[in-house]
Amino acid sequence: MSANNLVIVDDHPIVIQGLSALLQGENDLHIAGTFTTGNAFLAFLKGAPQVDIVLLDITLPDISGVEVCKEIKRLSPETKVLIISNHSERSIIMQMLQQGASGYLLKNASSEELVKCVHDVLAGRIALSAEVTAIMTRPLQNELKNIPHLTKREIQVLGMIAEGRTSASIAEELCVSQFTVETHRRNLMQKFDANNTAALIKMASEHKLL
Repeated sequence: MSANNLVIVDDHPIVIQGLSALLQGENDLHIAGTFTTGNAFLAFLKGAPQVDIVLLDITLPDISGVEVCKEIKRLSPETKVLIISNHSERSIIMQMLQQGASGYLLKNASSEELVKCVHDVLAGRIALSAEVTAIMTRPLQNELKNIPHLTKREIQVLGMIAEGRTSASIAEELCVSQFTVETHRRNLMQKFDANNTAALIKMASEHKLL
């Protein structure tokens, strides 16, 4: 069985050395090249024999890993992309997977995880390191958090705040003191964990309370 051509693109030579050392012992992998810039790799890809898998960092000195990933999938759709990054934000992980990456690994992953993810990606599977899997599932759990419990009066005040009403005009309509309205407003902010009125309205809308 011929070895799979693997390329490493990372702006830190020491990371490239470390990854190369970890993967050299794998008989089914051949390190076909290493690059510290995205453009140098893309120039190589245009004239290279088939590159089976690229280990790609997102932060590169010339162009972003997002652009590199997009271009890889355009130039060579069969080439698999495994992201190796320090970025652990869910939005960035999602963005890379949407651009065609087949896997995402944080740089603190173990050598066993690295080798497993490389083989999973080559086998056509989506490969996420354990920590990335935890990050991807965590927001879903947050979304399942209970909708804040609001009193009838708080729902009333919330609706008026969303209409852009001042505390004074809300107090007048509800026949309560302005201090009472401010207390309701403060409680609403606290319940939604919002820093300002715009955030409060946005979160209340997301929870279908407006």
